Amino acid sequence: MSLEFAIEYPCELRARYAEEHLRAWGRLGSLHTRLTTGECYAPTEEKVRFVERAAVEIDRMKEESSACAGCPAHLPVGGAGEGEPIGCLGRITYPVEAQFEKFLADRVQLALDTIDEEEQPRLLRVLVDNDTPFDGEGTKSLRSVTTTDGMRFFELRLPIRLARKAAHLTTDHLFDALAGFTSEDAERTTYTRELPLAAAPDYHEFLDLVLRRDIPDSECERVRGRSRNYQQFMRLLSALELADSLRARVLLD
Repeated sequence: MSLEFAIEYPCELRARYAEEHLRAWGRLGSLHTRLTTGECYAPTEEKVRFVERAAVEIDRMKEESSACAGCPAHLPVGGAGEGEPIGCLGRITYPVEAQFEKFLADRVQLALDTIDEEEQPRLLRVLVDNDTPFDGEGTKSLRSVTTTDGMRFFELRLPIRLARKAAHLTTDHLFDALAGFTSEDAERTTYTRELPLAAAPDYHEFLDLVLRRDIPDSECERVRGRSRNYQQFMRLLSALELADSLRARVLLD
């Protein structure tokens, strides 16, 4: 279970396959990688049998996705911790880790406390505004959900509340913002959310500040080693960088 994202780029694979097909390959490749490397959390017998039955499709996927290597929208292989077979796809797996949520809250609070307002990323200023469109309700509704197989969307049942200038905000507002905007062509793409081209620089600046700006390399490596979500959001940051240079949208669902 994950939040999937993609750079919408008119590549060789998209000329032959629908977006829904590429997403299915992404899920299959991710599941196969986690099962074969021992990184999957208690895989069910059903999932194991599914991958076994999909052996022919996995071979086909590997052959077809070889075209991704030379694609301008190909994300860094080193950041594909979930074994993404399609180069422009990524995912943020659930549940969102408590330690990553705390890291996010701490970094946002530090930025608000130490950076002059006029120098803060635009998305951060939008979040702090009392009339922010990101009300946190979408994320709040997910915190109490437990799926039939025992999975949760967030490890923390209650969000982390920010302080001082952001005393009216919680991490629910942050995750609502990171979920992007409603997509108007979801029927075609199968992605219900998007980060439109016009918003890509704002999201890039915000995630760059939160995930890596003024953080020593050694600390980044420490966080990367302890948090799967951190690595996944770093891949999203790479997607935003590429999307901006390619004049493309980032799709989410």
